[in-house]
Amino acid sequence: MEKSVIHLEGIRKSYFLGKNELPVLKGVSLDIFKNEYVALMGPSGSGKSTLMNILGCLDTPTAGKYVLSGHDVSKMEDNDLATVRGKEIGFVFQQFNLMPRLTALENVAIPLIYAGINKKERTERAIMMLEKVGLGERYKHKPNELSGGQCQRVAIARALVNNPSLILADEPTGNLDSKTSVEIMDIFGAIHASGNTVVLVTHEEDIAEHAKRVIRLRDGVIESDRINQKAPAL
Repeated sequence: MEKSVIHLEGIRKSYFLGKNELPVLKGVSLDIFKNEYVALMGPSGSGKSTLMNILGCLDTPTAGKYVLSGHDVSKMEDNDLATVRGKEIGFVFQQFNLMPRLTALENVAIPLIYAGINKKERTERAIMMLEKVGLGERYKHKPNELSGGQCQRVAIARALVNNPSLILADEPTGNLDSKTSVEIMDIFGAIHASGNTVVLVTHEEDIAEHAKRVIRLRDGVIESDRINQKAPAL
């Protein structure tokens, strides 16, 4: 049987305010397989941001099991989580999260520094990824010299540069106009077509329609999980 990239069993997450327990995730179980393209949706307060943080190893569940690419990360300490995060996950955020004083190339190369890759290879791989997202000629530009869409392309190149097993995108078009949003979603389509597993967190229906599978959360549980028949063909 095909192995899942993400395997969740009974994931619960509560926050405590004094002695009061605030349950946010109330038993989420799901599998996401290699080369799936999944949109995670839900209204504000549904738990999708909390689930995103757990999927991204930025937070740990209160209870339940999370296996990421064969690693049980549910009980890992912060240092081990950071190692898994660096190797297995490429992040794309709504705010881009680029270093303002670094060039596009230097921003893309950051994960490779943590991975201990030498400078020559870092440069080669960063340029290759920038070319992949259509920004090969802008590699010396800093974020303030790029448009919002170009900054998001840099962020996508940075997410891809370590060849992670999972691309996790949190509202990646939230700060972009509709034309640029379509261009960015075309890039995600191409990333998926090249064999990557993509999980997209969004509250926008038209953005979710690009994904092959749509999972909806409500009140901390999965409300629906469907294959999207309208997804663009590869």
